[in-house]
Amino acid sequence: MHIRPVPFDHPDAVKLSDQVQAEYGVRYGDAGDATPLDTADFRPPNGLYLVAYDALGTPVASGGWRSQDENGEGNEDGDAELKRMYVIEQMRGRGLARRILAALEEDARAAGRTRMVLETGTKQPEAVALYTSSGYEPCTKFGYYRFHELSLCYAKAL
Repeated sequence: MHIRPVPFDHPDAVKLSDQVQAEYGVRYGDAGDATPLDTADFRPPNGLYLVAYDALGTPVASGGWRSQDENGEGNEDGDAELKRMYVIEQMRGRGLARRILAALEEDARAAGRTRMVLETGTKQPEAVALYTSSGYEPCTKFGYYRFHELSLCYAKAL
């Protein structure tokens, strides 16, 4: 596996983002995550977007972080928000998400961020298991879905 940084609007990132949005649609019966995102959100040093490729160069997993500071939506100064973590179905169970998560945490820490935060949902038990086993703990809800009953928010000190 080769993990490399790409712009959020890179065709491989867009392809994987479309796939995760479709999966959210199936799980939640909607059009996917409606949180506003911009390509600039993931530009270093204020963010990073990673795509993992298999030996044939096929994009198989992705994830990114973006800087967030106190904003009236529950974020705190120094937050790095995790977004669009995804592994294609046939590559799951091989530790790819954990590798991407570790790389994103390391990069956010190096950029001076002090806390990684994320929002997931009750219909994503695999995500909850990954994050809780990686040291994330429930936190005050933040962001676009902070008032949604199916929303779960987690944080980890960096």
